[in-house]
Amino acid sequence: MRIITDFDGPIMDLTDRYYHVYQLCLEKVKLPNQSIDILDQATFWERKRAHIPEVQIGIESGLTPTQAENFKQLRNIHAHQLQYFDLDRVVPGAISALERIQSAGIELLVMTLRRTRELNAAFDRYDLGQFFLPQYRYCLSDEHQKQGDIQDKNNLMAQAIDTLGTKPNTWFIGDTEADIIAAQSQQIPVIAVLSGIRNLDRLQQYQPDKIVPDLATAVQLIIDRQN
Repeated sequence: MRIITDFDGPIMDLTDRYYHVYQLCLEKVKLPNQSIDILDQATFWERKRAHIPEVQIGIESGLTPTQAENFKQLRNIHAHQLQYFDLDRVVPGAISALERIQSAGIELLVMTLRRTRELNAAFDRYDLGQFFLPQYRYCLSDEHQKQGDIQDKNNLMAQAIDTLGTKPNTWFIGDTEADIIAAQSQQIPVIAVLSGIRNLDRLQQYQPDKIVPDLATAVQLIIDRQN
């Protein structure tokens, strides 16, 4: 058996990082005496999970359309700066789920749109590298020029299959449309989790095989299917 899991969403919670960058970029873009309406964190995350565009989030926060465009550009720069990755935290129950996969002797891959330095930083901070052998880590190189989430995830999936080959009873666990599409491109059953950056309505549009609350529930489902 093989389980391929995304990293951000199933394992790492990005809410605090993204909200911090949201506030930071609003402050950078607004005029000195301009009044803005900063969304509270819960409302902001609901908007992200519904895949509302950054420009629209900026406008809802009181920016002009021109400011909102600048906000989007700044957000794209700051959201993935390594200095803010310390704000990420492990999704509750994720480590015990990884331990369960490991103890069951299931082959475990991570497949993420993080760059190598970003993935390694989280591995070191939370001792997560113990769960993924080096040959089972699929991420973007530090020099990679991103081509879009869907294309980049499809490329990583194709690379993994080309390198490791297919394996009976393979499952993919992810939290975005890119994850679902990448798994479906290789006819791999995919479980979407609600612990990440997409909500139920958004995930249902892409028709994963199952939608569950989190990684632990997904692992339980897979093991139950095996028994």
